[in-house]
Amino acid sequence: MASDTPSRPARPAAGAGTRPLLELTDIEAGYGRAALVLRGLTVTVHPSEIVCLVGPNGAGKSTVLKVASGMLTPRSGSITVDGTDVTRHGPQDMIRAGLSHVLQGHSVFKEMTVAENVGLGAYTVRDKALVAERTDFVKTLFPVVADRWSDLAGALSGGQQKQVEFARSLMVSPKVVLLDEPSMGLDPKTTGKVFEQVVRMRDAGIAVLLVEQNARRALETADTGCVLDLGRVHISGPAPELLADPQLAELYLGGRPHTEAHAPNEHKEVTAS
Repeated sequence: MASDTPSRPARPAAGAGTRPLLELTDIEAGYGRAALVLRGLTVTVHPSEIVCLVGPNGAGKSTVLKVASGMLTPRSGSITVDGTDVTRHGPQDMIRAGLSHVLQGHSVFKEMTVAENVGLGAYTVRDKALVAERTDFVKTLFPVVADRWSDLAGALSGGQQKQVEFARSLMVSPKVVLLDEPSMGLDPKTTGKVFEQVVRMRDAGIAVLLVEQNARRALETADTGCVLDLGRVHISGPAPELLADPQLAELYLGGRPHTEAHAPNEHKEVTAS
């Protein structure tokens, strides 16, 4: 990792003696009177861990993030953040609890500068010294943000704009960042750079719950993988094991892996290991 990464707590082995930062337990959720999208889903995110959710279209991946961020109220189940029950809390309360949500697609304001875009992430923070401290942190974590600080966000490439979105999400010092399809619309080279920034966030002490259609790339980045199907966690475990599972690769990753390994336990609970 680059030496300019800001100092944050050292990353422990995922789940080793740590209390989960985010727990979604037995979640059932849907839209209006339509059928349930999530059916008894359980996902756990530990400190300094990247958990990725992969699976086919319609599996409920983005719905998980909407429930976690308070955009969608679950019909049953519970949500806890760092041991505090936040079930049925709205988006603003979820932000205060320590969750930050980077939505699918590009959400920068193109006619505003990078500085103005990032500053919007701290609009609820009244302490100017704290805002300055957080600004220094994100500028160090994402060098392109510092380099293009005074430029219009619309002049940046898609990958650079995504880093501005990441920086903005960190201005509230979240415990967990929810990322929805960060590679959407990006070419493979730019996608690789964006995922490098996701790892930088993790290595700076920030947990990440990642939804990504590019399943193989997501699992290469993550610590723990969860494969969703029909609103449930079909299989979960350490991401390298999922990548090496030939059956999983055939069904969900677009082909068999280069090396085969024993398939992980399909009934294993979603925990860091």
